[in-house]
Amino acid sequence: MAKDYYKTLGVEKNASKEEVKKAFHKLAHKYHPDKQGGDEAKFKEINEAYQILSDDNKRAQYDRFGEGDFAGSDAGRAHGFDFSGFDFSGQNGEGFQFDLGDIFGDLFGGGGGQTQTKRGRDISVDIQLSFKEAIFGTERQILLTKISACAACQGSGAEPKSQMRKCAVCEGKGQVKETRRSIFGTFQSARVCETCFGRGEVPEKKCATCHGAGVINRQESIKVAIPSGIDNGEMIRLTGQGEATPGGQTGDLYVKIHVERDPTFKRLGNDLAMELKVKLTEAILGAEEVIETLDGRLTLKIPAGLSYGEILRVKEKGIPIRNSRRRGDLLVRVVFTTPGKLSKKAKQNFEDLRAEGL
Repeated sequence: MAKDYYKTLGVEKNASKEEVKKAFHKLAHKYHPDKQGGDEAKFKEINEAYQILSDDNKRAQYDRFGEGDFAGSDAGRAHGFDFSGFDFSGQNGEGFQFDLGDIFGDLFGGGGGQTQTKRGRDISVDIQLSFKEAIFGTERQILLTKISACAACQGSGAEPKSQMRKCAVCEGKGQVKETRRSIFGTFQSARVCETCFGRGEVPEKKCATCHGAGVINRQESIKVAIPSGIDNGEMIRLTGQGEATPGGQTGDLYVKIHVERDPTFKRLGNDLAMELKVKLTEAILGAEEVIETLDGRLTLKIPAGLSYGEILRVKEKGIPIRNSRRRGDLLVRVVFTTPGKLSKKAKQNFEDLRAEGL
C-alpha cells in the first residue's frame, strides 16, 4: 500500500514548510523510542515523511509520482543526519555510543551526557515597611520554616565522628550512567546518584536526625538588612538562604519590599515632595514657617511675593543615594488660599493695592 506522507504527519497537501516542521516536531516528541510511550516504528515512519516533505524537490517529485520513486533513497534517515557511514555494530559487541544531546539537542531541548548540578528551591517572602524605614534603612528578623542543612551533622549526613566511605553504587563518581538503545544506536546519559546524592561518598553511620540526607525541614531565623532608599516593589536577594537539597547548592531567598504610603511626603526619585499651605499675606509679604521633615522640625523661609504653586528646594533633606554619602532634596510646593469674606478695612486695602496696579 502506498504511503501518504501528508497523512503520516497530519497536515494538508498545501501545508507550508513551517507547518510541516511543527507537525514533525510534535510527533517526534510523542513517539521517540527513548520517551515513555514511544513507538520506534512510528518514529521511523514520521522521519521518513518529514525527510521528503521538507525538501522542495523531493516533495514536488512525491506529489507527482508518489512514493515509488523514493525506494532505496535516504528518506528513512533521520532529518539532517546520514548514518549510513557509521558502523553501529561497534567493537566487542558493545555497539556504537554517542550522546543523545549532541544530536537531538535542538529537537528535544537536549541535555545529553552532562548532569546538572542540583540546586535547592528559591523561596520568597514579603516585608512591610513604614515610609521612614524605607528612606533610612532598617533590619528585620524573619522566621521561616524551610528545608535547611541539618545542624546535627552540618549537612554531611553522617553521625559525628563517623567515617565516610566511597559510594558503591556510583563508585565515588557521584553520577550513575544509563545506557539506552534506539533505532540510531546506543545512547548514554548520566544522572545524579540517588544513594550518595552526588557526593560520591556515604557515611558508615547515618545521622540520626536527618537519616543521612544532610537536610531537614526546620524553622530558621534570618536577619535581613534593608538598605536606605529602597523603593516599593524592590526585591532583595539573599544568596544561599533558600532551601537546601542533598548534595547540591542551596537556593536563594528573595525578599519583596512593600512600603506604606505617607500622608505628607511623596517620593520623586531621590527627592521628597510635600505641600505647604500658607496665608495669602505670608505669600505676599514673606514669612517663616516651621515644617516637619523626616529629620525633624525645620524653619523654612518664605520669600516675599511668592507665586502660587512655587517650589522651594531644601538641600540634602531627601532620600539617601545608594553608594554615596549624598541625599536628594526636599521639594516644598507652596500654596495659599484667598479669604472668602473680607472686612471693610481689608477690602479697602485690596482696593488700594489694585489702584496701584498690584
